[in-house]
Amino acid sequence: MTTKDSKNFFGTELRLCSASPMTGWFRDGCCHTDARDRGSHTVCVEVTADFLTFSRSRGNDLSTPRPEFGFPGLEPGDRWCLCAARWQEAYEAGMAPHVILSATEESATKICDRKALMSLALDLN
Repeated sequence: MTTKDSKNFFGTELRLCSASPMTGWFRDGCCHTDARDRGSHTVCVEVTADFLTFSRSRGNDLSTPRPEFGFPGLEPGDRWCLCAARWQEAYEAGMAPHVILSATEESATKICDRKALMSLALDLN
């Protein structure tokens, strides 16, 4: 699945990040955004236990289910559209999860360092 109106890190069609769990600002599986998305949920990541602990320590518990919001809670190995600033913060703390650049919207590079994203990419090579 692709999103034709959005481009990915490489400047090509944005790929699906995850449909299980369903992710994205629009909850359509893709990390595209609009002006209402103050968090810029544009970085497709594969979460780790360490990252989930880090995020919880920063006030964003991504592992606890929140059924009232349709949120199942994340487990290590899940893919998720993460806020670009949170990914950069985690990177600087040495806790960033791997990224899927083909499913990361190009606008993430306005917030995240391109070389940093590439250093943790699962879909390079």
